[in-house]
Amino acid sequence: MTDMALIRPRLTDQYGILKPQAELDFAIPFLDEDIPLYVDPFMLWRSPSQQDQALHTSLLNAFNHLGVLSARGQEEQAVATLIIASECDEIGLGTSATRRGKRIGEAAAREIVSLFKRIPQYAQVGFRHFEEIQFFVDGISKDRISDISCSFLKSFLIDFTIQQCEQLGIPTAPSEIQNVYDYRKNAFETQRDIPLPVNPKDGKPLIFVPKRWLRYVPWLSYDDYFEKYCPQDEISHKPEEITRVKVLNYNRDHYGVIDNYIKAKERTFDDCHSDPLFSQIPVTSAKRKFSIIQKLPTGKDGGADRTYEDVMGQLLPSLLYPQLDFAQEQARTESGVSIRDLIFYNTASTPFLDDMYKTYGSRQITMEMKNVVAIERIHVDQLNRYLADEMGRFGLFITRNALKKAEWTRIIDLWSGQRKAIVVLTDADIAQMVELFDSKQRDPIDVIVKKYSEFRSKCP
Repeated sequence: MTDMALIRPRLTDQYGILKPQAELDFAIPFLDEDIPLYVDPFMLWRSPSQQDQALHTSLLNAFNHLGVLSARGQEEQAVATLIIASECDEIGLGTSATRRGKRIGEAAAREIVSLFKRIPQYAQVGFRHFEEIQFFVDGISKDRISDISCSFLKSFLIDFTIQQCEQLGIPTAPSEIQNVYDYRKNAFETQRDIPLPVNPKDGKPLIFVPKRWLRYVPWLSYDDYFEKYCPQDEISHKPEEITRVKVLNYNRDHYGVIDNYIKAKERTFDDCHSDPLFSQIPVTSAKRKFSIIQKLPTGKDGGADRTYEDVMGQLLPSLLYPQLDFAQEQARTESGVSIRDLIFYNTASTPFLDDMYKTYGSRQITMEMKNVVAIERIHVDQLNRYLADEMGRFGLFITRNALKKAEWTRIIDLWSGQRKAIVVLTDADIAQMVELFDSKQRDPIDVIVKKYSEFRSKCP
């Protein structure tokens, strides 16, 4: 079975760890891209866990030690330490398509370190939330804050990763990890022979991050401050002249404004929650989206096919969560025809999904969307070619109406000759799934189970 054929492969898929993301304590790493979330250090500060609070203290102590070095005249060491801390490739958070980032430059590092002398509050007692640097230094955003957090907490994250691998049976290999912060020495060092999972694509070690720390946007953010708290009239009476640089310069001379913002955000910490890697749409939205489908004509006129695919692409991942984790929407071409699929990770978390995994080798499940009056033989042949060993031999058509007799015969023949299974979900089936999603009495995936049983009952 060829791993390269998997769509957006994850570490758990590589090693056959059939667990949905919702059941795991860490964010499952992708093998060829970053996870589009970030560690927010405020999540550790506001956590009821004494361990997380202690880690936040350790993180702050490490960052504030840069100010100690600067005060001792060891600014070069402080700058070098901060540059090292500014990137943490083993974690794989952010928006990089290559899982590789870039460290900050020396000028930016010096500007950050200078805050310990430039702003009296930091010179006297240090930072209480180091992410405050984004209010004074340009170019500091959520990815940089996340990487600095992970770098200073890497020792804990290594232990966390080893523990998760032992619990789940994820293979590890002795690895060399550079730039692990030693709190006794207040310096980064290299650790060797650390048993960590490795990325099979490049052999580089991977480190996991607790889901509870992750957000799309930090609780303390420049945009939030600028919109709700920044005294813009004091900076300029002409809104068009208020640049980010002017705001940062103002903040450096008026720390009290930032202090008030931080205190306000601390008071409302109960509203600060981690962001899930996937969020279901509300029931009302599901009903609304299905009503759009019901009103659509079949065919391509007026972009109806594209609308159908877009709406289904928003609806089905929510209906099938958490039994199926959504991988992504994919476009492919068959004989010059553009085809859009929805690809799901098969977690084998139910007896039905486990059967699809064992019987058809389906590590991922493909759903081909067709806004047509009727599925034709050419459509069946296209999906048949796609259901190779790499993707598994089970797939679905998402379409408007039930199959005609000739196409029913065609998919039965595919099962008889090649042991491939194709299930068809029509508008009536999607309506039933939305109804189950609303009532919560059963899982919408049960409709697929029923349709598969109907299919198998017609097979010889």
